This record gives sequence, structure tokens and C-alpha cells, in this order.
Amino acid sequence: MAKTKVLVAGFGPFPGAAKNPSGRLARDVARSRRVAASGAKIAAIVMPTVYREVFSILSRVLKSEQPDIVLMFGLAGSAPFLHIETRAVNAASRVHPDAAGEKPAERSLIAGAPPFLAVRAPVRRLIAAARQAGARAELSIDAGGYICNAAFFHALEIARKTGTPKLVAFVHIPWPRPSNRRKARTQRQRPLSYQALYRAGEEILLALIAAARA
Repeated sequence: MAKTKVLVAGFGPFPGAAKNPSGRLARDVARSRRVAASGAKIAAIVMPTVYREVFSILSRVLKSEQPDIVLMFGLAGSAPFLHIETRAVNAASRVHPDAAGEKPAERSLIAGAPPFLAVRAPVRRLIAAARQAGARAELSIDAGGYICNAAFFHALEIARKTGTPKLVAFVHIPWPRPSNRRKARTQRQRPLSYQALYRAGEEILLALIAAARA
């Protein structure tokens, strides 16, 4: 039986996030011993937060690696918990520049593509996996109007046209709690530590691998 091939992706810095934790999380989850024990073949990339580069890099990597699963992590700085995205839209905000200082020339990300594309993953299983790891997680219908949504839509459009990857999922993470931050009064208010984000990401990836083999 061929090994399940997985691509885990995160993003580099962008205006307002000089250190984007999603890139580190993607690399760390891809190196997880528990994930390695699953027998899957894992690759990780950290994509620059630049529209034109995200599209070209994703197209090239998906063609060369031909993964069965793509799991993306992105930063949602204002979110207090994990968001499992359920769709991506064929639109980009022209308000915020990318890391290269550029804004999308067109409102649509891909001309002729559908206005939105649904996630290709068992999202409720992913929610359950994150919660099993002790992280608060919720479903989301809004992946934003920035690079995260653009990358998610691009991967889903490739999957729609070619039939692969079989599974494409996107997880927005909050800023991890600084190690010296005082604890909030309740678990609901308390930001997640990086270790908690790592455990949740690991469980989500293992759930995706199991789903791909089902």
C-alpha cells in the first residue's frame, strides 16, 4: 500500500505579525513523532505572505509532491481560539497590502472559478480532535479576505479541477499565550499556549490521515 502523502503549510511574516507562529507550527507538527509513527510521508512548507508567490509556490508544490492531504495553518490574530474553516471565497480585500507591499489587482482571486469552495475535510472530526487535545475550537465560514483565504481557495480550486489532494483543510490559530503572561480568570478567557496549539495541530493532522485512509 502506498504511503499517505501530506503537505503541512504555514505562512511567513506579514504587516502586523513580524513573527508569524503558523510557520513554526506547520514545521513542528510535520516533525511530530506521533505523526511519523502513522507511516505517512510528511512535507512542510512556510509560504511567504505574498499573493503572487503563494499561488506559484502552491501550484508547483502540489504538482511535484501530489499530496493526498493538505493541512494549512494561518494566524487570526484577533481570535481567542482555533477556527476550522469550512469554505474559501473567490475574493480578496484590496485594503491590506501583503508582505511585499502589494495589493491584489483584481477583486477575484481566480477568474472563472466559483464564488466559493467548500472545505474538503471532515471538519467535525477535526473539531473533535482539537477539543480532545484540550483546545477550544469552532467552525468558521469566514477565512478572511487576505492571504490565508487566497491560499485556501487556490488549493481547493486545484483539488476541484484535478481531484487531488483528496483532503484540504485550513486551521486559523490565535496568537499563542506568552510564557510570562498571567493566567486569565477562566479557561474560556485564557489564550492557548504554543504547546496547546501544537497538541491540537498534531491531533488534527492525525484525524486527517485516518480520514484519508478510511
